[in-house]
Amino acid sequence: MIARCSVNYVGRLTAHLAEATRLLLVKADGSVLVHSDGGSYKPLNWMSPPCTLSETDTGWLVMNKAGEQLQITLHEVFHDSSHDLGVDPGLVKDGVEAHLQVLLAEQAEVLGAGWRLIRREYPTSIGPVDLLCRDADGAAVAVEIKRRGDIDGVEQLTRYLDLMNRDPLLAPVTGVFAAQEIKPQARTLAEDRGIRCVVLDYAALRGVDDVDSRLF
Repeated sequence: MIARCSVNYVGRLTAHLAEATRLLLVKADGSVLVHSDGGSYKPLNWMSPPCTLSETDTGWLVMNKAGEQLQITLHEVFHDSSHDLGVDPGLVKDGVEAHLQVLLAEQAEVLGAGWRLIRREYPTSIGPVDLLCRDADGAAVAVEIKRRGDIDGVEQLTRYLDLMNRDPLLAPVTGVFAAQEIKPQARTLAEDRGIRCVVLDYAALRGVDDVDSRLF
């Protein structure tokens, strides 16, 4: 919906969006997002599922299980439509990132002597882990591979590790965050969570660069 609206958030704190033209999104998962035409991709305010949306005399009342509320007052509606997007096939990684996964699966010893691959795309309830390996001692290791490693990638691996360590057949599971480039903030966060960072040499993995013949 595109509408002139004002929004009040009532919960752990209070916040107010003055009357303006905005984009209101209600997704199939139950989330409600309030967007402006600027401010990058982030919504100005939102309510994460599970929550309920009910119509009032002046607009919408959105409430979550904790009792937090988005009170959306609709002053003028310019466009209102509904579309079924169907089942999303998920994110397809770019060529370099996908190729890194293939190369590292074939050369697990790059991560450590005596390492071996158990499975690529190991399934979890929140998505597949790029590689599941065993180290030289036989312990399980989850490997998340990125072209550029940032904080979001560390958070993603952290969620995988939390789930996998609940499986008595796998636990304890440690993590490796592998990328061609790892941002300093991501490295700091990973190391604070006991996740090892590995910088990957794409050319060396492809066999294009002979590391033994380098002068430096």
